[in-house]
Amino acid sequence: MMKEETRDYPPAWLGWLMWGLVAVLYLIGFFQRMAPAVMVEELMRDFQLGGAFLGNLSAAYFYSYAAMQIPSGLLVDRIGARRLSTYACAACAVGILIFSYGPNVWTAIIGRVVIGASVAVAFVSCMKLAGHWFPVNRFATVTGVALLFGNIGGVLAGVPLSEAVALFGWRASLAASGFLTLATALVIWLVVRDDPGAYRYRSYAHASVQQNGSLPSGVALKSVVSKRQTWLLFFAGGLSAAPVLVFAGLWGVPYLTQIHGLTRSHAATITTTMLIAWAIGGPVLGAISDRLGRRKLPYLIANLTTTVGWAVFLLVDLPYQMFYPLLALTGFTSGALIIGFAFSREVNHPGASGAVGGVVNMAVLGVAAIMQPALGAILDGRWQGVLAGGARVYPAEAYGAAFLWFPICAAVSVLMVLLTRESYCRMEEA
Repeated sequence: MMKEETRDYPPAWLGWLMWGLVAVLYLIGFFQRMAPAVMVEELMRDFQLGGAFLGNLSAAYFYSYAAMQIPSGLLVDRIGARRLSTYACAACAVGILIFSYGPNVWTAIIGRVVIGASVAVAFVSCMKLAGHWFPVNRFATVTGVALLFGNIGGVLAGVPLSEAVALFGWRASLAASGFLTLATALVIWLVVRDDPGAYRYRSYAHASVQQNGSLPSGVALKSVVSKRQTWLLFFAGGLSAAPVLVFAGLWGVPYLTQIHGLTRSHAATITTTMLIAWAIGGPVLGAISDRLGRRKLPYLIANLTTTVGWAVFLLVDLPYQMFYPLLALTGFTSGALIIGFAFSREVNHPGASGAVGGVVNMAVLGVAAIMQPALGAILDGRWQGVLAGGARVYPAEAYGAAFLWFPICAAVSVLMVLLTRESYCRMEEA
């Protein structure tokens, strides 16, 4: 018994391995999320789509992802990150193949729904593992690295996927990613364990969780949704992330090609720059928050900067070369949403970590799911009948009306953070 009490904590490399393998599923999910941005013309042509319907095809992923967030959080508390991630990874591979080989738009939508629902478990699983394999004062840093992983997937869905689509076609390119996803499922099952105890190390999980386990699903969910802080952080994260996801994930490339005359590869490079900055912003701002021992202040400053960035993008007539630093800065500060995940965990019960992760993460994709087709409808409403290669070409004023929602969303996220109460990086409840 004494031997059990004096076990060492796991070495850092082992914690990063356990966590990192599940984070690969998050990378895959981000890749699939962003993939339609570089195949807009192909999808419009192959499926005979307008902007609104294309937005719905892309957003089918977001709808199912958002809908699965709360169930994912409850499931990860019940069956563990290893089993949930393995099953989800296998299901994701099936969804990718359905989308890749679908003969019509309805089959493609089914594939996108399966992909979104399956990868929905990735982020909450990473958060669950982080709570067991890393100390609490590193949670925002580790969660920020998850955003880095995800954005690597986003980067791969930019120029590399664009070139692959040009060489092999969009169907073959996506199908290859499906087979790689199936291999990932096998590796997660063989290597990942939910707690360091499985490898005979001491766990970092909160004492109440080690003694009593996670809260029952109903109790955990009720505890999380009854807190005002949860909902403030829910909207803060969703409204700050959605503009990045919508611009870089769908409408940024056609805007840059149609309005600024850039090639698709060049336009994808600009949106990829934004995603890279977002990827860097997550761990950097998370680490700053951990080091300061504060959540509200760095989150507030970052969201204010994001709001200014989108306002300048919308209201100032800039040459496209200036989009690189401007969108990089805006993407970097948008990465502060990672602080919100650590923040929300600290203001809720330790035994409800999966539930709170699911609830708050639901907003990140949920708002984007609403915004993608909504902006597509705005664009269609101002379309002047111009076609190029079977795809609709929208005028500058149409994009201006649609993109107006970017600074509005960011400004509301500032208000949400302003109304929160500082946690000082400590768990509020025992």
